[in-house]
Amino acid sequence: VTDYYLRKTGFQSSDPRVTRLVSLAAQKFIADVAHDAMQQNKVRNQRRKQGKVVLNSQDLAASLRQYGINATKPEDLAGGSETPKP
Repeated sequence: VTDYYLRKTGFQSSDPRVTRLVSLAAQKFIADVAHDAMQQNKVRNQRRKQGKVVLNSQDLAASLRQYGINATKPEDLAGGSETPKP
């Protein structure tokens, strides 16, 4: 999978260690984002006194913001009051 996306972006390397390194970095990043999102979820659930842990897009978006990534829905998908244009 990693090799596919590296080639798709134009990156070429004959060394499989490079692909493994990028895979490891991506896995670490995703694990960190998921962990941060779960921590945010726990804080939110403690305020509401809910015991059930459900990770939602708000928790993920808040976690991604800490890494400088904006994960909001586009205006046309956000459910605005404006009617869609044909």
